[in-house]
Amino acid sequence: MSVLPDEMWRRIMEIGIETKTLDYKNLCCLSIASRRLRRLASEDSLWSPLLLSDFPSSSNNLSSDNNDRNNSIGDRSSSASNGKFKTLYKIRYEKDREKKRLAHRRAVLRIESEIAERLRKIQEIDLQSSEEKEKVNSTVAELLNLRRIRQASVAVNVWQPEIIRGRQREMIQQNNVPIDFRINSLEMELNLCKQQIAGFNKALRVEKRKLQEAKEELASVTYHPLQDSGSSRGPLNQGMVRSKKLKRPSTVKMQL
Repeated sequence: MSVLPDEMWRRIMEIGIETKTLDYKNLCCLSIASRRLRRLASEDSLWSPLLLSDFPSSSNNLSSDNNDRNNSIGDRSSSASNGKFKTLYKIRYEKDREKKRLAHRRAVLRIESEIAERLRKIQEIDLQSSEEKEKVNSTVAELLNLRRIRQASVAVNVWQPEIIRGRQREMIQQNNVPIDFRINSLEMELNLCKQQIAGFNKALRVEKRKLQEAKEELASVTYHPLQDSGSSRGPLNQGMVRSKKLKRPSTVKMQL
């Protein structure tokens, strides 16, 4: 490494940035390798194209700094750049990361509110379905009673012991509504209740399916492989997980 001059290392890194083989993570990794690479990896000639490519909206901020950048490039062989563009990149990177974090939080809250709404609808459908089932039970009980009364009205004309005939007459006298008319209305009401229950069951299946989809979406949004693997490990392995997490390129923090 000491054999190659600074101009050669600088040109190698510039070619890497131009060909998209080097990004901000690689530059940060190089900057912690040695003091020399830290100084070279912090120059504006490397961070300026990265800032323009990763954050195109920063071009307006760079227009006022072009003169300073040209002057720094002219004498970069004699002195290190001031790291202005690396600082700008860090600021934009942190803003973009915060924006993504807030967007992720909004997405999580949206899915959680959707799950709460699905649960509320499921409870409401269950309540309505239970009410219809109670109505069905009462209708069936009344229908069976009316059918017994109709059978009793027919059996009155047939010879039976006097005690049985007296009970049948008592059942007929207690009913003031025409039996056939009431039976027909109850049968219609029973069919309507069954249709309502079938509709509630269908709506319940749809809501449960949507609830499961929302839960799966929430799990995929909040999933983090390192956190999930660390939760299933012992306290000794958690330290290893944390050390591996620090070695991942995606967790490299920008250093100034």
